[in-house]
Amino acid sequence: MTPGSNRVSFIKKSSVMSLTSNLPVSLNVQLGRLSLKNPILVASGTFGYAREMSAFVDYAQLGGIIPKTVTREPRAGNPPPRTVETTAGLLNSIGLDNDGIEVFITKHLEALSLLPTALIVNIAGKSTDDFVVMARRLDEFNAIQALELNISCPNVSGGVDYGTNPTMTAEVVAAVRQATSKPIIAKLTPNVTSVVEIARAAASAGADALSLVNTFQGFAVDWKTGEPRLGNGLGGLSGPAIKPLALRIVWQVAQAVDCPIIGVGGIQSLDDVLEFLVCGATAVQVGTANFYNPSLSSQLTSGLEKVLQDRGCSRVQELIKTVKVPKNQRKTC
Repeated sequence: MTPGSNRVSFIKKSSVMSLTSNLPVSLNVQLGRLSLKNPILVASGTFGYAREMSAFVDYAQLGGIIPKTVTREPRAGNPPPRTVETTAGLLNSIGLDNDGIEVFITKHLEALSLLPTALIVNIAGKSTDDFVVMARRLDEFNAIQALELNISCPNVSGGVDYGTNPTMTAEVVAAVRQATSKPIIAKLTPNVTSVVEIARAAASAGADALSLVNTFQGFAVDWKTGEPRLGNGLGGLSGPAIKPLALRIVWQVAQAVDCPIIGVGGIQSLDDVLEFLVCGATAVQVGTANFYNPSLSSQLTSGLEKVLQDRGCSRVQELIKTVKVPKNQRKTC
């Protein structure tokens, strides 16, 4: 082959690569009846009411925002200290501190509704009636695209009762399903023997999607004084330390349950996002990373788009649930 032909061949290949990298890419994802412009969300409790992040985040780059959890009545939260750093993670015991649903509606909802992205409201209750009353109230507002049911908070009394019992999970999801026309996302706890069983119950009762997972229950102590480092004693562990555990749960549930999944747990880079997608998540939530890298969430979208272009993919769905299952891996159930 002559030098000239080599050069022509190289030019042709370069042109093809250039065209491929500039192909239009769709980042739209579908979580049951909920449509999002991209799969990057921010986790409840880590993003405030969004206005706190305005200096760091381009809201238009997000698929959706989930403000801090709302309860039916005001909650003072747990006694301080409420957070403590751990190795590669954060232990928190905030205790769902908030002013209640009516203050949320009058003080925060209008500003949230003006943001150029989907608004998903996270709600928690002490009873099924609490969830139903809040769902019915929030159903009045078109600005809210979906509800996320927090049945998995490990930091409050009774916070995980619904999320650790499949019958109770199905009960609350079904009741909320009757109370609202909005898509429902069930946020599940990892603090059970089998998340798959709980996920099946939520999906069968009408959940449009599942958030996997909430924090892992943990404990920190000052050995010199013997005192717990959190005012409430126990707390919820989040951050990079839990990512392999969260990935495992997403992978297991994706194999066993036919319901869209939102992956949550330790996401701090584009690689983390992609790992959750190939394991079976349709979308992800950035959580603890918002505290130390508040711009991260809005930076991930362009990176994801470039990865898809480089791989010759036209839609993000082409990556979802593509992880190779080991041949000798027994089916999880």
